[in-house]
Amino acid sequence: MPSLSSSAIGPELLRRALCYRLTEVDLPGLSNHYRGKVRDNYSLPDGRRILIATDRQSAFDRVLAAVPFKGQVLTEIARFWFERTADICANHVLSHPDPNVLVAQELIMLPVEVVVRDYLTGSTDTSIWTAYAKGVRKFCGNPLAEGMVKNQKLPETLLTPSTKPAGGGHDVSVSPDELIARGCITPEQWGELAEVSLRLFARGREIAAANGLILVDTKYEFGLDRLGRLTLADEIHTPDSSRYWFAESYAARHAAGQEPDSLDKEFLRLWLRARCNPYTDPLPEIPEDVLVEFAEKYIRLYETITGKPFAVPDMTTPILDRIRLALAEFTPAA
Repeated sequence: MPSLSSSAIGPELLRRALCYRLTEVDLPGLSNHYRGKVRDNYSLPDGRRILIATDRQSAFDRVLAAVPFKGQVLTEIARFWFERTADICANHVLSHPDPNVLVAQELIMLPVEVVVRDYLTGSTDTSIWTAYAKGVRKFCGNPLAEGMVKNQKLPETLLTPSTKPAGGGHDVSVSPDELIARGCITPEQWGELAEVSLRLFARGREIAAANGLILVDTKYEFGLDRLGRLTLADEIHTPDSSRYWFAESYAARHAAGQEPDSLDKEFLRLWLRARCNPYTDPLPEIPEDVLVEFAEKYIRLYETITGKPFAVPDMTTPILDRIRLALAEFTPAA
């Protein structure tokens, strides 16, 4: 794929890329289409699934805007992490025919997200800080001490699972005992989920720290393959599913009561929170400058974590045309 060097990425290029965003996916010849908030999925008869990461940006259970190159960043940073954690847990990856596309094996998904946290933070209704600020002192079965403040490091790494309703809907933070009582998972499955999630997070924390970043928290989704084996799915350690802070500035900013410098979607969450109730109010139009700054953060995270320059695609070819060509082998006419 023709590309520009990373040094060419800047505000001007990203403003031009606002006309080069992938927001809708239409792939004639592929059936069983499911449109998520960010990804479009096609299930194939042979047990494979095609996941196309668009540039749609979601938060607060709503699609907010479209961010230049966001789908490519998500796919390629998840690819990096899938490869570097395959020794810990099998994953659903089969191939990457395009920078925005993952071909994966179909799984029987477990109806739970395993959220791993090292810090008391967050701005959504399911975040640990939101609950703590409302007076909750036992979150997903984990006791929390009095007198803590936002963005403070937790005494230990916490597992705070949430439900994953079928067909979408709102996630609900629950304790492992509640998940088991509801029949979402078995005690044996939770034991394996907990052990694997903590190991994945430890690997992520180690690699992030080596690159000057703090992996603050993340979520994992798992399914079972045809043999019933636990398999990591969806995405891993992306800026959509995780928080990353700059380690160098964290202590000083925290002491001053300032939000940490971050490379994740919390930037956009906080921007919206300052202007409306993003769950109920009409959303304000997000200025182009904010979307450009957001894109810069995602690209910088990719380059910081992977150590590779981000390959800017040839913007004379529409993204969807490129994807259709890459997926031609999967259509009946091929």
